[in-house]
Amino acid sequence: MKKYLAEFIGTFSLVLFGCGAAVVAGKTIPITIADAPIGIGLLGISLAFGLTVVVMAYAIGPISGCHINPAISIAMLVAKKLSLADTIGYIIAQMAGATVAALALLAIQKDAPGFSMGEWALGSNGWGPGYLGNYSTTAAFIVEVLLTFIFLFVIFATTSRLGNPNMAGLAIGLTLVLIHLVAIPITGTSVNPARSFGPAVLAGGKALQQLWLFIVAPIAGGVLAAITWRAIFEPKE
Repeated sequence: MKKYLAEFIGTFSLVLFGCGAAVVAGKTIPITIADAPIGIGLLGISLAFGLTVVVMAYAIGPISGCHINPAISIAMLVAKKLSLADTIGYIIAQMAGATVAALALLAIQKDAPGFSMGEWALGSNGWGPGYLGNYSTTAAFIVEVLLTFIFLFVIFATTSRLGNPNMAGLAIGLTLVLIHLVAIPITGTSVNPARSFGPAVLAGGKALQQLWLFIVAPIAGGVLAAITWRAIFEPKE
């Protein structure tokens, strides 16, 4: 149960800090002090997601491996590095952590001036007309598969016998920063079904209708990475 609780806490933190950064501080907010606008923008949101992974990797990595992402857990199952029972337990904990984090974010934001749920609320992922860069379904699917593949490849490489375990958390977190810098205008960046699930369930509407892509595409990218790693790159005994 410690492993599952660690995954719950880690995924809760990822959604709270990552989606929280997007919802609370992502937009430029005019203030009266020296007439200076504040807002962390795309780079700040990317760092919020990536740095949360870095912190959680060192905090809960020794307990659960710090998956905090069903695509990672399923990829580890395919790579025969995680049992089926633990995979199921991890995914349940991750989905629950993401949902509770979205509830916490809603509780914080609901009384904020000018806040409304609207479409794709609470940092939900999406695509198409009205969502950020207005990208197509095809573009959204491709970017989520490819970037999840790269993300999992880095995870497999840095945590293998050939990697440096002391630096793995930093490398993985920085990879997530790079992924967000590319994908935020396209899909808001998922590469993580749990991260998409929590906000979409509460937001409803188009966010919930489009949730399928952010479950299917990251899992497909993760499984492809696991197969590629095992077939070509995994160090032999």
